[in-house]
Amino acid sequence: MSPLARVIDEHIETVAVAAVDGEIDASNVVEIGRRLRETLTNQSMALVVDLARTTYLDSAGINMLFAIGAELRQRQQRLHLAVPAGSPIARMLGIAGIESALPVHDTRDAAVAAASADA
Repeated sequence: MSPLARVIDEHIETVAVAAVDGEIDASNVVEIGRRLRETLTNQSMALVVDLARTTYLDSAGINMLFAIGAELRQRQQRLHLAVPAGSPIARMLGIAGIESALPVHDTRDAAVAAASADA
């Protein structure tokens, strides 16, 4: 895993949850994207990406989230983001307009609950 970030994953019933701890930028976005995709199993109905411990996110990371969301929609799965309101990451995602493409929740628990309800 990149020294800039690590992905910690778990499964809650049919929801895959991946927490990104650290920075996501052009230097590690391919690796982080691969790890997020690997979190999904054949039984996964949704993926929650928890960005609460993400300290930096550049445009490459934002594009990765849009791309994973589109890939999952094609597979009848859904991507949910957990991003604390008012955080720098939430502001970046707001500027990028990510809410128009992906559901964004203030907490991991809220994201998991919404993803479970989608299933």
